[in-house]
Amino acid sequence: MERQDRTAAFTGLVDLAAERVGGKALIASDEFFAGKENLLKPGRGIFIPDKYTDRGKWMDGWESRRKRTPGCDWCVVELGLPGLIKGVDIDTDHFLGNNPSYASIEAASFDGKVSIDKLSSGRTVWSEILGKSPIMPAAQNFFSVASSQRWTHIRLNIYPDGGVSRLRVWGVIG
Repeated sequence: MERQDRTAAFTGLVDLAAERVGGKALIASDEFFAGKENLLKPGRGIFIPDKYTDRGKWMDGWESRRKRTPGCDWCVVELGLPGLIKGVDIDTDHFLGNNPSYASIEAASFDGKVSIDKLSSGRTVWSEILGKSPIMPAAQNFFSVASSQRWTHIRLNIYPDGGVSRLRVWGVIG
């Protein structure tokens, strides 16, 4: 499926995770190079060639350091608008060589607020809505989601580590 066709598939849907509708990146396993909050900003990531931080090249996205152990890095997002998730865009714009090779997404639903401790402790039951899938560097990676359940939180898993500029969670408010 071509890029424009994939974008068109999400026409009429709302970005349930967008910062502007109250979406929040709550916790991440690692954000050494760039903060998780960048995932939900509007637009695509930007690149500033000569901008650096005390940890290296400044990147507009969420970027973890290289893992030296098995597993993956992850970020938990509270949806600003709970609802039915129909698709996602895991955008790796400007991440070349420091992008993850794969990603997956799990979702959970809660009534009311949930503590950060519960979300990160292993006591949360997560349901896989996107299995481990290859993602391309410097690209919008669109995936359809076949789920009919209402979700309030998602967990983006990146394998093994790396950078993602933006995350869009397309769906229907519910």
